Amino acid sequence: MNTRFLSQGEVKTDKQARVYTPMIQDNEPLKIFAGPGNPELAHAIAREIGVPPGRLHYSQFADGENYLRFEESVRGADVYLIQPTGPPVDTNLVVLLASIDALRRASAGRITPVLPYYGYARQEKKTLSREAITARLVADMISHAGANRVMCLDLHADAIQGFFNVPVDHLTAVNLFIDYFREKIKNGLDNVVVVSPDEGRVKKVRKVVHELGAPLAVGYKHHPGHMVSEVTHLAGDVKGRNPIIVEDMITTGGSILQAVDALLTHGSNPNIHVAATHGILARDAVERLCSRPEITEIVITDSLPLPKEKQHPKIKTLSVASLFAEAISRANTDESVSSLFD
Repeated sequence: MNTRFLSQGEVKTDKQARVYTPMIQDNEPLKIFAGPGNPELAHAIAREIGVPPGRLHYSQFADGENYLRFEESVRGADVYLIQPTGPPVDTNLVVLLASIDALRRASAGRITPVLPYYGYARQEKKTLSREAITARLVADMISHAGANRVMCLDLHADAIQGFFNVPVDHLTAVNLFIDYFREKIKNGLDNVVVVSPDEGRVKKVRKVVHELGAPLAVGYKHHPGHMVSEVTHLAGDVKGRNPIIVEDMITTGGSILQAVDALLTHGSNPNIHVAATHGILARDAVERLCSRPEITEIVITDSLPLPKEKQHPKIKTLSVASLFAEAISRANTDESVSSLFD
């Protein structure tokens, strides 16, 4: 058996685990476990809350099958498992499901998978005949595995919240970006325009527009083929302005580069800032984006780990550990989580 990761837990649920059945009591302990998807973030969240991470052993068999075991009691506990389902997506998803199952069988009081990144979120609807709605399938699997509640960050589509049969706390990193760019503006970044490269994200981007007091520009995107996108035209005045592109994720960087080209064609300054919650940065995305001199910086969060080979001086990472720590603390004491964003 090939051991890959050793983290630091165990838990309980209703045997049926098909609907939300809150069983947590005031005296039941809060426990946080780090899955292999992003252990650094999980440990940072635990430090923020002031609890030690639970003990969770994870390894793989020679054929690639996953093995995990919680190495401490979780009976009756309020358990939060930090496990984004980023690359390798299928492995991290199976680990998440197996962890929930193990916690349910170990009689955890309440099981909350914390998903800083939700894999398969792009497949939330059918655009062509005979396609799978995989985002719904994943939500069903998480619910049926035994989750009592789900906590996630900047879903690709808000509608995914409705795919779950358990309560969902949907957090957003937008305030982190607002604070970051507000400080940049104080320090001399002027004549800003906030850009949504996709008309579907305009509603979320408007909050950034409002808080920064900047105009809005919108790119209109077309998908002529699988994993192919084109920005067909741009609405809004960007001439002589410094753009801030706001996205939910960067995968290969293709959409960002399309937006950059459209902005430059319409006369924007070659001083383009990019902000995206999830820095997947697959394949050669870092090289493609950072080699463009017009892109000044790329701001992402630590919702996913950034390997050393993908680190670059142009890439700035903001931590969501405090955000998740506050949300988990509130959920543990049955306080409002949504008020975090009021």
